[in-house]
Amino acid sequence: MPSPTDIKPPFTPESARAKVQAAQDAWNSRDPNRVALAYSESSEWRNRDRFFTGRDAIRDFLKDKWSHELDYKLMKELWSYTDNRISVRFEYEWRNHKGQWFRTHGNEHWEFDPDGLMRRRDMSANDVEINESDRRY
Repeated sequence: MPSPTDIKPPFTPESARAKVQAAQDAWNSRDPNRVALAYSESSEWRNRDRFFTGRDAIRDFLKDKWSHELDYKLMKELWSYTDNRISVRFEYEWRNHKGQWFRTHGNEHWEFDPDGLMRRRDMSANDVEINESDRRY
């Protein structure tokens, strides 16, 4: 199973799908250190209404995220790609500390450097409360 950084631009249909799958696998590990290694040292992020830069900030963000989004499970789907950019739609499910389940729906736009590291991530998402019996993942 390739890591996200093993797959470098320019992308083909096959490599773009593999990049998305590798990202999904990494995020589903819920390991902030593993996930952060897929991003450049100066990667720029927009995550909903938060803007930050750098691998350390990404790692800190993910640690905080997964301390609140319990039992996180993600699905990513390739939407489109160019030579060094990929867009995906995603859904993930999680529960809060009170036991309420949510499904988050969103889109991401990614831009990569020649080494396959993501140098820019732009994410928009909405959370919807769901019943545990309505979980898909």
